[in-house]
Amino acid sequence: MKRLSYLLLPLVLFLGIAVFLFQGLFSDPRERESTALERPFPEFSLPDLMDETSQYDNSVFDGQLTLINVWGVWCVTCAIELPYLESLRNQGYRIVGLYYDQDLDPNYGTKTIQRVRQEVKQTLGKYGDPYQFNIFDVYRDTALDLGVTGAPETFLVDQNGVIRVHHLGDINERVWQNKFLPIINTIKAATSQDSEEEREVESL
Repeated sequence: MKRLSYLLLPLVLFLGIAVFLFQGLFSDPRERESTALERPFPEFSLPDLMDETSQYDNSVFDGQLTLINVWGVWCVTCAIELPYLESLRNQGYRIVGLYYDQDLDPNYGTKTIQRVRQEVKQTLGKYGDPYQFNIFDVYRDTALDLGVTGAPETFLVDQNGVIRVHHLGDINERVWQNKFLPIINTIKAATSQDSEEEREVESL
């Protein structure tokens, strides 16, 4: 009996490793569980990318459904998704950029803010500009608070400042239809119902 156990142990270990590797082979790393979902957007106070005298905080979400798109000019995939994001803006969706630059070190000044702005203007002029404005995540603190691992990443934030979707990778028609639009429709339906109930209460 003991001998049989010794023989079976390697087989059990092999099967366990095989199942683990098989699951990893077919899993989508972009669909990992996000720790940001259903939580308020982290508190922040950051400047406008193009005008440091303008500051933004969490009040940008008050009463408005917003897509926060994490991007940078160094990101090839970000450029690829810009035309589709611009088409969403043309449909009336509010998109705000959360910008950070890999080559900009605020402590040592390896790239000037003027150069960053020039590169941003060139990129948006070439591929499309979907953004209402760009928040400059100077030290990447907000990106870290959000659990961002790269770019592009996009967050759907509801009118109460709560994160409802966190998507890794570019947004395209398939992603929009399958991942974002159902949640947006749910939010809009709930908002409409709340407004109707408030009107009924006021009429009493």
